[in-house]
Amino acid sequence: MADHISVTQISNYIGQDVVLKGWVYNRTDKGKLSFLLVRDGTGFIQCVAFKGDLTPELFETISHLPQETSVIITGAVREDKRAPGIPGGFEVGIKDLQVVQVAELDYPMSLKDHGVDFALDNRHLWLRMQSQWAILRVRATVMAATREWLDTNGFTEMSTPILTPAAAEGTTTLFETEYFDEGKAYLAQTGQLYNEANIFSFGKVYCYGPTFRAEKSKTRRHLTEFWMLEPEIAFCDLDGLMEVEEQMITHIAQRVIRDRTPELKFLGRDISKLENIKAPFPRISYDDAAKMIAELREKETDPEKKALLAFDWGIDFGAPHETAITQQFDKPVFVYGYPSAVKAFYMEPWPGRPEVCKSVDLLAPEGYGEICGGSERMSSHENLLARIRKEKLPEEAFKWYLELRKYGSVPHSGFGMGTERVTAWMCGIEHIREAIAFPRTIKRVYP
Repeated sequence: MADHISVTQISNYIGQDVVLKGWVYNRTDKGKLSFLLVRDGTGFIQCVAFKGDLTPELFETISHLPQETSVIITGAVREDKRAPGIPGGFEVGIKDLQVVQVAELDYPMSLKDHGVDFALDNRHLWLRMQSQWAILRVRATVMAATREWLDTNGFTEMSTPILTPAAAEGTTTLFETEYFDEGKAYLAQTGQLYNEANIFSFGKVYCYGPTFRAEKSKTRRHLTEFWMLEPEIAFCDLDGLMEVEEQMITHIAQRVIRDRTPELKFLGRDISKLENIKAPFPRISYDDAAKMIAELREKETDPEKKALLAFDWGIDFGAPHETAITQQFDKPVFVYGYPSAVKAFYMEPWPGRPEVCKSVDLLAPEGYGEICGGSERMSSHENLLARIRKEKLPEEAFKWYLELRKYGSVPHSGFGMGTERVTAWMCGIEHIREAIAFPRTIKRVYP
């Protein structure tokens, strides 16, 4: 009997009969030939039905199969560099085909251009398209590579709460809910604070899970629900943190190139851009970045672009500023030492410059902007308490967090990495809503 294989195994079966189980993605008829592009979850492959090799009834059935019909195909594997598919270069000569279910003819996501809103309304079906499949395969590899690097470098994965009693990064971006008789609880903006507790037991930890932000942003870089990686490291300063980030991002890029080149090529990604992602990455201060933006704005001749680069020291960088900075480099760049006023309350002040904190953002090239944001955390109980009071945060809710600074406090650092932003960058796509299976935005919670 022929072996049941996946499309990813096809190159190992040239000249042999195999069984494939999947769905008809497309069909093209040419007289005595019918070409099926079939997907099985691991790839797409061309399957060819020749009228002379099959019964008239079977050929007639094949030549009328609607898109998304589920099938079981038996046939011989042939190498053909012209054959389409992902990875492509192989085809299966059909000897037998069983129909599992004939799909209905009104399939909404036919192989033509669809508007964004229509595609998102049908996201449960849009996921079947080659482009969306390829993007989410890259995403899975980004996540696997991230865990692989951390797990092999002494980090322990921890599960941090989704429901929290207080804001970690800003009270205006919280989703709140009633929590039994305990008052209000909030969907977590970050697992960082809990991981700061975890490091005093495990040293180096990370959490990886969904994160929620209620900010009403409509940019291509924002979602209301996204997946964030958050490592936290005891006895680590800001320089040590940047080393961790650049080593991990380098590993992710190399693993994506190794395992997902066919998907990247289908998406039209310039892989040479990813091959350049190797540590070390350039490091510039916020002060120097501000000067760079001022100089670029002075040279800009387009009034509209010039206006977008307007900037005063003390504000956070917007997308146009981050894009302008990254265009000066051919790999990711660290910008460190942001004003304390635009960063979270728990960041360690810069020695001799209380208006600046030991923070760092990692900006991806090609206009993709911030993919990681981190800092050295405050290790002094007194300083942290003073900052909590200054920000008018609820002291009682942070009692446990403050106690971490009373019993064996040490310098420590951590960062957050947005999975969808990294995936969009790896794939070279414009909007991160395609980098998660079911995106949540301020205007969308369906399907």
